[in-house]
Amino acid sequence: MHNRDAVFLEDLCPKLRVRRWRQSLHTYTGKSCIYCGKPSESIDHVLPRSRGGLSITENCVPACLSCNGHKSDADAFDWYRRQRFYDPRRAMAIRAWMDGDLRLALRLLQWAQPDLQQTTADSTNADSLLTNQQDDSDWAFQVA
Repeated sequence: MHNRDAVFLEDLCPKLRVRRWRQSLHTYTGKSCIYCGKPSESIDHVLPRSRGGLSITENCVPACLSCNGHKSDADAFDWYRRQRFYDPRRAMAIRAWMDGDLRLALRLLQWAQPDLQQTTADSTNADSLLTNQQDDSDWAFQVA
């Protein structure tokens, strides 16, 4: 039996696939709102569905109910610049998220909120630790 012959539970129940996708979005950001940093409780469309935005990973970000409701169907960047909690690092993270570069978006969010690094996925932390160790060893050889 090949993998392509198997029937997966997600194929039988599309709602399960959507639920796991939504949970993975929250997990990426450590269950925090991409706009203000509070605990995320909903998914916000950066480009609203009323303006042609799609429900894809690049257009959907975790948001708290307050930010999601207050933004409504406004342009995300215009709305975000007017907020008291505006942070240019988070704005760059939203732009990177929209461009499909989730790794850069997560790094920018970690920079904006240092405690987020502890709550992100272990694989991301392991990759960054390996990279740092390689960089440190290269640096040791370059010192005169």
